[in-house]
Amino acid sequence: MYRLLGVDRVVVYNTSCGPDLDLLLHSYRQEGFVEMVPWPIDKHLQPSWGWLRSENPGDLHYFGQMTTLNECVYRYMGRSRYVLLNDIDEIIMPYRQNSLVSLMDELQQQQPKAGVFLIENHIFPKHHFEPSAKFHLPQWEGVPGINILEHIYREEPDRTHYHPHKMIVQPRMVEQTSVHEVLKNFGNRFKVPPEVCRIIHVRVALQGSLTLEQLHVDTRLWDFHEQLIPRVDEALRRIGMLRTKE
Repeated sequence: MYRLLGVDRVVVYNTSCGPDLDLLLHSYRQEGFVEMVPWPIDKHLQPSWGWLRSENPGDLHYFGQMTTLNECVYRYMGRSRYVLLNDIDEIIMPYRQNSLVSLMDELQQQQPKAGVFLIENHIFPKHHFEPSAKFHLPQWEGVPGINILEHIYREEPDRTHYHPHKMIVQPRMVEQTSVHEVLKNFGNRFKVPPEVCRIIHVRVALQGSLTLEQLHVDTRLWDFHEQLIPRVDEALRRIGMLRTKE
């Protein structure tokens, strides 16, 4: 998906992964699209397994998440115009353009002094499925993970409480970052309106009490399905995980 949105490179800090994922990431590395940074932090320290210190104690917070974010900013400070700081299951999705390049060109023109762009997180509960099952594809049966095309119901964030963002930054304007906001930077910070760009995050519901009728239908990912499905098929075929027709 990020390749379709115009991203040149994805960087993965790898603590560990199973053989199927390792094979898939290796194929992307061979293309030059993915850079793997070995991160065997558990061989040297006892990292916490969760973000809440009271429930997950350890020598280092959440596998050193903040360390990896800052390392990434400095690693690409001289090589990338923009760096996206987000999790592997989050898609920073423009809603008015079809590429992040076009989005950032427009935002930078509107906010010339901004070096940090905050993107609001929006949850798509993974237990709600699009009812027609039009994208429940037989060739993906047995493939681990979540088919993001099947999840179109979006929670409205509860803005009476703290609601997290992730970021697109100009790395040369960032001195120190945390997970959801920059701690030290040069220039301005700008919260991007969700109708312009939001995070599509398929996961466990944040507001589990909401009924299906209280969720918003959001089919933005479907705008890319004609390009996305063949590319996923191709990636799975390369590593022998695509189910073939009998």
